[in-house]
Amino acid sequence: MGPRTGVAVLFTILTLLFVVIGSAVGYFFYGSPIAGAIIFLVISAVFNLISYFFAGKLVLRANRARLVTEAEQPKLYSIVREVSSSFGQPMPKVAVSDVATPNAFATGRNPKNAIVCATRGILQILDDSELRGVIAHEMAHVKDRDILVMSIAATIAGAISWAANSLIFASIFGGGRNNNSGFIGLILMAVTVPIAAMMLQLAISRRRESEADIVGARTIGDPLSLASALRKLETANVRSPIRTSPASSSLYIVNPGRKGSMLMRLMSTHPPIEVRIEKLQKLALDMGFWSPGAQGTAAGQRAAYARR
Repeated sequence: MGPRTGVAVLFTILTLLFVVIGSAVGYFFYGSPIAGAIIFLVISAVFNLISYFFAGKLVLRANRARLVTEAEQPKLYSIVREVSSSFGQPMPKVAVSDVATPNAFATGRNPKNAIVCATRGILQILDDSELRGVIAHEMAHVKDRDILVMSIAATIAGAISWAANSLIFASIFGGGRNNNSGFIGLILMAVTVPIAAMMLQLAISRRRESEADIVGARTIGDPLSLASALRKLETANVRSPIRTSPASSSLYIVNPGRKGSMLMRLMSTHPPIEVRIEKLQKLALDMGFWSPGAQGTAAGQRAAYARR
């Protein structure tokens, strides 16, 4: 099953979970499962529209970022222009977040309205080739409209959680069509369905991150620079995590929080960094300029291959 097919399947299951919880709310409060499903589909559509048109501005504001001119960030502009040209995509707007921890993200509803944002920290610790790899990852998100995909997934999952909370509240305090025989079933549904929705949302996010790594690295022909950048970014973000919301966390190229416990890793919006680097090394091996056990930096390994 290909990546796009997998995402389509996950979205289908997420939507079905939404219909299930909406139907339960409709039956519990109105005696009509269909009415509940329709009401919550309308609510979801409204939130999706808000996310579609205003997500970019809201994300920049939430992450202390601002649009910058080419005069302010000539090197960043040059790399973004080069990479967007490699993808055959319009030049996105460029933003910088006043955050010392190195990271990056993309936002915007489509390629014509895209924004690529780098933190102040990432501009200080990555060399040009590593920064190019990071920007390529973000442009892969832009090209595949991943921001829109994740916004819709988050909206549906959020609607499911809100509906489940309503069920729990009504069941406990005696609202709606509550009765003893249905009480346990309602509580179980209200607890398990949001957990399932959240796990599916995380699965969508992790799949999109993995694909963006491969698409970005293959497009610019340099998997090792992205692998090198990911290693640096992971180390820095574990040491000095960014305080941000779960919704914003899924936008960044690496998880901006601490690794934490095994449970926290399972709930991460990103695949383990070791897995991502391993896939990039395999891609480099397939492309012919890396060998297992190779020493030195990504740039050094590429130079060694060029001299063969």
